[in-house]
Amino acid sequence: MTDLASPLRLPSAATLPNRIAKSAMSEVLGDPTTGAPTPQLDRLYERWGAGGAGLLITGHVIVDPDGRGEPGNVVVTDRQHLDALARWAAAAQRHGARLWMQLNHAGRQAPRRLTRQPVAPSPIAVRGFAGAFARPRALTDAEIRALIDRFATAAAVAQEAGFAGVQIHAAHGYLISQFLSARTNQRDDAWGGDAGRRQQFLLAIVRAVRAAVGPAFPIGVKLNSADFQRGGFTIEEAMDVARALEAAGVDLLEISGGNYERPAMAGSGELPRVERATSREREAYFLDYARQIRAVTTLPLMLTGGMRTRATMQAVVGGGDVDVVGLARPLTVAPSLPADLLAGRVDGAPVIAIRSRVRKLDDALQVFWYQEQLHRLARGEEPDLRLGAFGALWRGLRATMMPVGRAAPIARAAPAVPA
Repeated sequence: MTDLASPLRLPSAATLPNRIAKSAMSEVLGDPTTGAPTPQLDRLYERWGAGGAGLLITGHVIVDPDGRGEPGNVVVTDRQHLDALARWAAAAQRHGARLWMQLNHAGRQAPRRLTRQPVAPSPIAVRGFAGAFARPRALTDAEIRALIDRFATAAAVAQEAGFAGVQIHAAHGYLISQFLSARTNQRDDAWGGDAGRRQQFLLAIVRAVRAAVGPAFPIGVKLNSADFQRGGFTIEEAMDVARALEAAGVDLLEISGGNYERPAMAGSGELPRVERATSREREAYFLDYARQIRAVTTLPLMLTGGMRTRATMQAVVGGGDVDVVGLARPLTVAPSLPADLLAGRVDGAPVIAIRSRVRKLDDALQVFWYQEQLHRLARGEEPDLRLGAFGALWRGLRATMMPVGRAAPIARAAPAVPA
């Protein structure tokens, strides 16, 4: 039986020190004007790097300024921020963890206040959100090819800066995910029209990144198990994509799900419900999907979403369901949780109850509460489990109305969402 403390050798021959990863969260701690990493990111990731996780995955680093999901995203389009990126990588890896840069483009999920004319595979708007997102225009073939090159350029910069790998974000309704879904990709050319062609944008990015970084640099992909929307990306399509990614030489596939319209990744695992603690399947709420993908590929799998106890984490790894477990929000309140789990000092993450009895409000309360804990760590402070959820919500909502480009104080930045 594989233990959580066991190293994992990836197809590229790189090794992860153990089977616990810090999954991506949008930190919104980049310079809001230049997109450069800041010393706050160095401090935050050094704390997490000392916390015992073998792998740290950044929040999304955007490959095109018009593809930002929030002000405060780090943006990498060339070597301009190389020194700051190198400081970030060095701080995170000082204690032995591996830091991977998550590469992303928001596509139609780029807010109107950041991008007046977002782009997407097809001109299909995000529903709801009171007009926060403008209707996108469809990308041209030449623009698609240019974006592929942007992902490759950002990966090469990450490698030069000393990051240990990259993760390509193909989930949560962002641009690559939009290409994969028939609901948002209604093209009839080389980039859409059937499931095989809808995969081509992602596969072209993987090939371009591999060409840019060489065979020994790890490449991960974050993939939706499903969109959970009628006419959207399905588990059967995810299984086909997984097969194709294995053939393309990907090192680690992270399983997630949902998008802004159906945020399955955002809050459902955080509400303290009795039934979620009664079974491995319900604590790890994408586990059934991961098992279906495991059945069709030998690609190393990472599962994120809902896991809070050492028993569940050990069971899903030891039983061969997945190879790595991802933790996100628990590490904002217990940054040393991986080391404590591996040493047997604790049996699970702290129990956090944030409830208003209104589901949509609960989701917002959690987003801003955990974001403020993350920003406390970035300031060099300790988490505050007594922090008021409604106060965090008010401060976060007020910050979202600040003019773009105005540098907000830490813990007053735009709302962080799961990356």
